[in-house]
Amino acid sequence: MTARIGVVTFPGSLDDRDTQRAIRVAGAEPVALWHKDKDLKQVDAVVLCGGFSYGDYLRAGAIARFSPVMDTVIDQAKAGLPVLGICNGFQILTEAHLLPGGMLGNDHLHFICRDQKLRVENADTAWTSDYSAGQEIHIPLKNMDGRYVADARTIDELEAEGRVAFRYLDVNPNGSLNDIAGITNAAGNVVGLMPHPEHAVEPLIGTGRTDGLPFFTSILKKLVNA
Repeated sequence: MTARIGVVTFPGSLDDRDTQRAIRVAGAEPVALWHKDKDLKQVDAVVLCGGFSYGDYLRAGAIARFSPVMDTVIDQAKAGLPVLGICNGFQILTEAHLLPGGMLGNDHLHFICRDQKLRVENADTAWTSDYSAGQEIHIPLKNMDGRYVADARTIDELEAEGRVAFRYLDVNPNGSLNDIAGITNAAGNVVGLMPHPEHAVEPLIGTGRTDGLPFFTSILKKLVNA
């Protein structure tokens, strides 16, 4: 039976079709989910894709968090459903309190678009098991509000519990605390990151490498072996 991974589209989403393609390349079945749907169509996992949901009004992800689909995503994520938030999806996960902290505007006040070097810090989550801890990868990055922040206690907890999933290398592109590029919840089923792995699954696009593909093969293997 083919694993089914839902991709939520909000008004302003940009990368839903790219994410669906990445899921297909990995060997799973992408399932389109609309922001007004409360029914997740019996998917095995969910991806909140990148873009500018609701035009990033108020704060990035602040309105999307209250979309009908998020009521179901929040409930099922707390029950163990694997959820990946990419860029705007990461912002939505923090607004929904599925991940701690929040996202602010880049410290240089400019939109950034670049190939970004990362280090994999946690290879034990549902979305990172096909990586190795300490592995260095290159993933495209594009954001305006990508600066991860949290209070000192939360940062200390993330570091102590090994919940920093990815860290920026060589350059911190947005001023994120502790060079944090992505984090996970304590259970390891919810992961958020600012770079875009869906743009690095085929050698002809993105970085010209396939460093993002293990996100999607990781979850596929977990679902198949569950």
